[in-house]
Amino acid sequence: MQKKLLILFLFSICTVTYSQIGGKYIYQFLNLVTSPRQAALGGKTITIYDDDVNQANFNPASINQEMDNHLALNYGSYFGEVTYGTASYAYTYDRHLQTFQVGINYVNYGKFDGYDENGQTTSQFTGSETALSFGYSYNVPSTNLFIGASGKLISSTLESYNSIGGAVDLGAIYIDEANDVNWALVVRNIGTQFTTYNGINEKLPLEILAGVSQELENVPIRWHLTLDNLQQWNISFSNPNQAESSLDGSTIEKKTSIFGNALRHTVFGAELFPKKSFNLRLGYNFRRAEELKILDQRNFSGISVGFGLKFNKIKFNYSYSKYTLAGNTSLFGLTINLQ
Repeated sequence: MQKKLLILFLFSICTVTYSQIGGKYIYQFLNLVTSPRQAALGGKTITIYDDDVNQANFNPASINQEMDNHLALNYGSYFGEVTYGTASYAYTYDRHLQTFQVGINYVNYGKFDGYDENGQTTSQFTGSETALSFGYSYNVPSTNLFIGASGKLISSTLESYNSIGGAVDLGAIYIDEANDVNWALVVRNIGTQFTTYNGINEKLPLEILAGVSQELENVPIRWHLTLDNLQQWNISFSNPNQAESSLDGSTIEKKTSIFGNALRHTVFGAELFPKKSFNLRLGYNFRRAEELKILDQRNFSGISVGFGLKFNKIKFNYSYSKYTLAGNTSLFGLTINLQ
């Protein structure tokens, strides 16, 4: 009974966050947005290339010398009692070896009331997951192409069940300095379980992303476009509230068009004053908007906003993401230059 309650709760979280591609894989927390800047831009932005050490968690190719001795700490309250936090630090050993990055992602699912098969109360239990990462980026000689890799050691504890796994992220980013355009490609969560929960080996949430961003020439705005879940074309699902009834009493599901499914792969974000001490950010996640919207009622699902404010060597970041009328998320972060 305890296991069923926990699995039901975790499944509901994955359904809200990942929908059609959720519920199929373990360690889904690896795809949680890891910084307020990422969240405010709609999530999964892979084209940022500056001193933001958080960016290494989604594209290891973005690790660079501007991140040297920068420490980032982030904390967010998800749905219910679910909380999660991340930390990231980068260090430049020398100009030959360039820059290394280490990070940690942690999620706590809160406390659960346990019951036995007869419905009698037993002890409370919890669930939590952690990932430790180590990343490195390499500049291909005589080019503006950067490639990177990040290894992750994953630990998961769900009630009395435990699992340990490992994964690798591979990324590339090309900086077109003449047009101020960044192109990026990332393959995340290539890995396996080392130990399983109950003897059954399960798949990790493999994901392929591509992105492009550009800073406008005469306007202090940088826009970001990300295409996520490219490893799977159909990521839509049929909303039962949009089903039609036939003459024989059966229901006919409303099919998602090719264009509608393509939009569900799209995340768009824009940052005002990206190189200044104060930044404003806005993002829109099309899949989140489509899957969490309420028919005949506007609730602005899919929209996210945020800002960044820098004081000397400390930068504070905040984001607010709209999910449903019943649940939205805020994420707070500090980035400290320890030079």
